[in-house]
Amino acid sequence: MPGGGAQTIDAPRYAIAYRSDPAQISVGRHFALEFRVCPKAGAPAPESLRVDAWMPEHRHGMNYRPVIKPGAAPGVQRAEGLMFHMPGRWEFVFELQADGRVERLAQSRSLR
Repeated sequence: MPGGGAQTIDAPRYAIAYRSDPAQISVGRHFALEFRVCPKAGAPAPESLRVDAWMPEHRHGMNYRPVIKPGAAPGVQRAEGLMFHMPGRWEFVFELQADGRVERLAQSRSLR
């Protein structure tokens, strides 16, 4: 990703590089995720994509639904309107749909 500082999530058919904006996520403050989806050899480009976050231990998600928009660089997308409303372990979830299959890529982030 342009600018560096990206985290990566790797799955059998796709990899995702992402970073938050701002870099430091704070409780009760909106943030965005800039990301790039990278299909692996033989995998089709995703037909649809959903970005979300939830707290596995509490079994609930965010109070907001992010909106996906084009990013500032070619191939980069931006999910805006995310907010972690409480501290704890959150899990970013990227759901990609292609060829009638859904692939779910997730990564944890703890917030104090």
